[in-house]
Amino acid sequence: MGEHHYLADEGLATSIFLALRLRRPLLLEGEAGVGKTEVAKVLADWTGAELVRLQCYEGIDATQAVYEWDYARQLLHLRAVEASGAQIDEDELYSERFLVKRPLLRALAHDGEIPPVVVLTSNRTRDVHDALKRRCLYHWIAHPDFERELAIVQLRAPEVVETLARDVAGAVEALRDLELYKPPGVAETIDWAQSLAVLGATRLDERLVDATLGTILKYHEDHARVRAHGLDVLVRAAMARSA
Repeated sequence: MGEHHYLADEGLATSIFLALRLRRPLLLEGEAGVGKTEVAKVLADWTGAELVRLQCYEGIDATQAVYEWDYARQLLHLRAVEASGAQIDEDELYSERFLVKRPLLRALAHDGEIPPVVVLTSNRTRDVHDALKRRCLYHWIAHPDFERELAIVQLRAPEVVETLARDVAGAVEALRDLELYKPPGVAETIDWAQSLAVLGATRLDERLVDATLGTILKYHEDHARVRAHGLDVLVRAAMARSA
């Protein structure tokens, strides 16, 4: 996983290994932005498999998840057959040439050597049925601690100098303790570090935090909470953790 720019801790790495060996679905839960979907992307890259993604939502049906017929093409075919005076072949009308494969069928119909690897992700905005959980291996992905977040920034944004990477990791750790509406995820941490580096920063200061807060926090209410808490307090906490 590390060779494909994903730093998994021992628990996650073990869950992935067992899911592959036992050929069991892997259910990953955690807050938004902790890297759940990235696990599937890295697995696809690592194994050379196609990444087939199905976004589940209330009201989704078989035509969106499994397959549907291309009615427009079927209709054009019928008109062409009628115009030629030939006999309509219903078997041909429902042949694979008119079949639109949706994600589940694409995965099941895959003819490669690797069997489908199933990764389910949830941020717990809706409950996952117990029957589904029983069929999966499970792992909760938490926000990384300071050292892991620092390592992720250094891996994914090598242009960021170490002093700035440490300051950013310390500031993000402090931000996540403020009970924000949407705590920053790993992707936002990387974006923030890269944005600060583009501005030529080597250390974090109050002015830079104020100017770039929109790269790390995406809700106005969270901006207000952080400013009420004190940008100077945030910077001091970051510096202390960095040291």
